[in-house]
Amino acid sequence: MLIRLDPELKDKLLRIARREGKSASGAVREMIAKYVLERDIGAHIDELWGRVGSKLRAKGAGRSDIERTIQEVRRKRS
Repeated sequence: MLIRLDPELKDKLLRIARREGKSASGAVREMIAKYVLERDIGAHIDELWGRVGSKLRAKGAGRSDIERTIQEVRRKRS
């Protein structure tokens, strides 16, 4: 992927990235990943269900309990 930047913006990016111990490419990759994650509703939902599952497992729930709980919540919201 080729990205064209205004020279002043590029210089600022390089300075900030260097100060954070990153390359400009690394900083841009990080920003793009964050951008996609913030806008990918599917990822948010997967992450949320992951947290719910972790909490249920911590309480001793098994896989079938977690799946049953997910189905119950989905039925209630339909």
